[in-house]
Amino acid sequence: MTQQRISLNKCPNNTAQNLPVVSQFHLMSLSEDPELQPILFGLFLFTYMVTVLGNLLIILAVTSDSHLHTPMYFFLSNLSWSDICFISTTVPKMIWDIQTQSRVISYVGCLTQMSMFIIFGCMDSILLTAMAYDRFVAICHPLHYTTIMNPHLCAFLVLVSVLVSLLDSQVHNLIVLQFTYFNDMQISNFFCDPSQLLNLDCSEMFTRNIVTHFIGVFFGLFSTSGILLSYYKIISTIQRVPSTSGKYKAFSTCGSHLSVVCLFYGTAIGVYVGSTVSNSPENCAVASLMYTVVTPMLNPFIYSLRNKDIKSALWRFQKRTM
Repeated sequence: MTQQRISLNKCPNNTAQNLPVVSQFHLMSLSEDPELQPILFGLFLFTYMVTVLGNLLIILAVTSDSHLHTPMYFFLSNLSWSDICFISTTVPKMIWDIQTQSRVISYVGCLTQMSMFIIFGCMDSILLTAMAYDRFVAICHPLHYTTIMNPHLCAFLVLVSVLVSLLDSQVHNLIVLQFTYFNDMQISNFFCDPSQLLNLDCSEMFTRNIVTHFIGVFFGLFSTSGILLSYYKIISTIQRVPSTSGKYKAFSTCGSHLSVVCLFYGTAIGVYVGSTVSNSPENCAVASLMYTVVTPMLNPFIYSLRNKDIKSALWRFQKRTM
């Protein structure tokens, strides 16, 4: 028997009777000003196209150039693919909502968007950790790099990122599917943000705490700690290099990755810290744009502008196509 999900103005004390079943949610608009809608439509359409094109160029450069068939660029191409999927979970729906002047999303559509958002956001995090480990092996154990970072290990790390992301998504889905009552149908963001959706639950805080601690333990103890430990070892190794030019050359191989890590985690942490401090949904929604839209768009520019190998591969690819 299908479990009914009820929308209430406030959470019930006992049992609610004859209440409407929740079949859709209402997303928040970034602006209600009609004059801004065409500007927002053009801005997000341009941002989406730039993001997809930029990441596709990196994937094409890596796959078409034999010089880039290395573990670092293998992870980078997977990160670019994940970024395309990550931004595609939110921005196309937002563009459609701006065009149609509708902010409605179905219950199934909301769960689907939340699942895809978690899967590809989690994949980004794990792939960045794998790339940090790759840089650690390359700088700290250069003589054993090809032995350690063999194709089987690289494929295994990507597979782990997919499986763990699916697990994280299913945990959220199972929790939300247990919700019987919702205290509102209004989601205070422009997409089905997992944290916002969990806040609509009328049940006890215990289930929400499970999800919160699961995410905190995973991101805190695994991804973030793995990156910090890798860079601690990298910095310790670079400090032992006698020449300044040698130190610069060693650390320059990590510059692009470190920039992306700071951008990804900095914006994500800033959003969730800001959401706990600020009570303004508009501020939280605008801040969410940083890691859902801006970060995937900037990643190709960071890797192409700061990486000579990528620029050379793109130039050779252009010459071949011409």
